[in-house]
Amino acid sequence: MGRSTVYNKNLTSDEKWNKVLENNKVLFDEFIEYCKSSDRSKETIKVYINGLKIYFCWNLELNKNKFFIDLTIKDIIKYQNFLNDKDLSPSRIRLLKSSLSSLSNYIELVESDTYKDFRNIINKVPAPAMVKVREKLILDSDQVYNILNLLIDNHMIQQAACFALSAFSGSRKSELSRFRIIDFKEKNVKNGLYCSDNKIKTKGRGNRGKLLTKYTIKKEFKPYLDLWLKEREKLNISSEWLFVKNNQPVKLSTLNYWAEQISNITGINFYFHSMRHFFTTSLCKNNIPAEIIKTIIGWENLEMINIYSDLKTEDQFGDYFSEDGIKYIEKKTSII
Repeated sequence: MGRSTVYNKNLTSDEKWNKVLENNKVLFDEFIEYCKSSDRSKETIKVYINGLKIYFCWNLELNKNKFFIDLTIKDIIKYQNFLNDKDLSPSRIRLLKSSLSSLSNYIELVESDTYKDFRNIINKVPAPAMVKVREKLILDSDQVYNILNLLIDNHMIQQAACFALSAFSGSRKSELSRFRIIDFKEKNVKNGLYCSDNKIKTKGRGNRGKLLTKYTIKKEFKPYLDLWLKEREKLNISSEWLFVKNNQPVKLSTLNYWAEQISNITGINFYFHSMRHFFTTSLCKNNIPAEIIKTIIGWENLEMINIYSDLKTEDQFGDYFSEDGIKYIEKKTSII
């Protein structure tokens, strides 16, 4: 089964929300409206809504339905202990607390005339230390091609093409649904890379996100693209979008389901984000200059390469050392 996250849906309900203190619901509504007006992304707003509802429902049942303005450090300690008792991961607890901190910042900034003495105290209570709670999935090239062959053998052609695009472009899961057929026309090929016809929305601040040209290695991706395009013709799919369900671009829920399918037929705990690591590691293994990697993936700084590359330093020793000692490496000037 695919990698999943514990969300504890039982922490909130319409029945509980209806009993939340009216003043808290007003703050909640006004904060969400503020987020929309300041062009926060839909994903960020969804996180805030979920996180704040969990807090206010807890506050209703276990903290006397206290007005948020009257929040104390002891309240934060109690809430964090509650989340710990629910066996949430440290990263999940940090995310839930960040929603409270964002609401507090809003009150300080926008509601300062009404609540002059209010201060953001959320981070006065240290969050749980980050620990590894899930095993990181590291796949090599042989494993990636074996998975692709398995998908094709099971006639999961669209899933195979999607997996291949993820592996050979390093795109995030949310970006996979935003590619169009036109992004893979021959006219868009430059130096062996497909360059998306239009800039694609990627992760970034604001509802529009960051718009980037996305690059895909043609030689690696084209065989699976061709199989999917041929299958689309058989199915009479006319959508402009590359990956579709009912002629509409696939949703994240569909991609999550595909990840579960891949996990079930391979026996590994697959998640699409592991392909971003695979792509970065592949570029590093082939000695692509760091500046080129940064540009291809769309990062703003080189530090991200160290985060996403699974290549160990000693794996590169053979490039520089042999039985005869240090190898002579001719210096090359990289052109971006």
